[in-house]
Amino acid sequence: MTTAFRGTLLYFTDDPLSSGKSAEGGDAVHHIQDGLLLVGEGGFIERVGEYSELIGELPFGVEVVDHSGKILMPGFVDCHIHYPQTEMIAAYGTQLLDWLETHTFPVESKFKDYDYGVKIAERFCTELLRNGTTTALVFGSVHPESVDAFFTVAQQRKLRMIAGKVMMDRHAPDTVLDTAETSYTESKALIEKWHGKDRLDYAVTPRFAPTSTPEQLQLAGRLLEEFPGVYLHTHLSENKDEIAWVKQLFPDSEHYLDVYDQAGLLGKRSVFAHGIHLCDDECQRMADSDSVVAHCPSSNLFLGSGLFDLQKMDDYGIRVGIGSDVGGGSSFSAFDSLADAYKIQQLRDVNLDPFRALYLATLGGAKALSLDDRIGSFKPGMEADFIVLDPKATDFLAFRTQHCKSLKELLFVLNTLGDDRVVNATYILGELAHTTDMIVDAEQASEGAY
Repeated sequence: MTTAFRGTLLYFTDDPLSSGKSAEGGDAVHHIQDGLLLVGEGGFIERVGEYSELIGELPFGVEVVDHSGKILMPGFVDCHIHYPQTEMIAAYGTQLLDWLETHTFPVESKFKDYDYGVKIAERFCTELLRNGTTTALVFGSVHPESVDAFFTVAQQRKLRMIAGKVMMDRHAPDTVLDTAETSYTESKALIEKWHGKDRLDYAVTPRFAPTSTPEQLQLAGRLLEEFPGVYLHTHLSENKDEIAWVKQLFPDSEHYLDVYDQAGLLGKRSVFAHGIHLCDDECQRMADSDSVVAHCPSSNLFLGSGLFDLQKMDDYGIRVGIGSDVGGGSSFSAFDSLADAYKIQQLRDVNLDPFRALYLATLGGAKALSLDDRIGSFKPGMEADFIVLDPKATDFLAFRTQHCKSLKELLFVLNTLGDDRVVNATYILGELAHTTDMIVDAEQASEGAY
């Protein structure tokens, strides 16, 4: 039942930010130039090590899948993305609030149709896998049918996914509104149906404070109390006009985060997308509550929202993951997100180390979602969701990477120039879910289709 995968192995066991050491004292960055990854029954990692040391210990008949010359890494983790916005990615011309009215709400109104949701969910999951993303924290639409559709597709593909129905009872068209009570009852039914089923988890999902009444936010907090294992997923301090609007709508709150805090929405499994314009008090409260920020660099640039202060989050000890924020973000590719993250930090006079960037997109994302005991690294017992990266995926990449003098330089080039073409293969629980290799059957070859 064991399958062995050969290639260059790269994974993390901790954040390489400080000393480069893990909490246990070993190296946080693990790099094996010619390694072997053993995946056993059920798609769990059995062993990892040097090819020369492990190959002689393999039982007779074990298949060895040879990815020599390529890099095997844990799959990317996307900490904030909207699957109903797949069809409107790269919508032109406005900042956040106008963008929602002009582009987002009309598209999301279609997701009352379950079959339509399945169609888009299929495309969405295919794009994730094509780009090497194996786990994501996903917004649905306000319609419970959208979540049923998404989870159905994710379950069929054996994906580890977290998603939820949007809760939104004001300041939007009727086609994308619920009520405080229906948002509670529909979310509760979806939690009971899907949370913890196979590799799926539920996130209570108020869109953001301006589109929820205080009553709805309180009911979101009640759901977190009634179902302690679920997530909270929403937006926070993305846009300065948004922040001003929140201040008008919630005059009794000290700041934006306090709106959520008063409703009991902060905690270890609470993920707040963006967090660009947080004050010191908000940062301290985020840290004290062990809440999470999903940094969405591509979206922040595309919508002109601002420059995320990663150093400030580090100073406060706030967990951070990377999110593509499709469709505000303009790409499913984690490489595009990491390239934009680097540029944002450059504008803040900070260099984002390529090892740290890849950590944030893999184990860091898993830690942000409290899933680092299951995904994000190559420790024995973890789920074998991993990707195969080809540094020579294009003629130009082959030209550029041949001049790299160190692993760090190679990874920075991939982080900066990489895209979906670099992802040669994606494996889910040790099973091939995507490959760029051309596979032609005998009939096609005989007909000259190749």
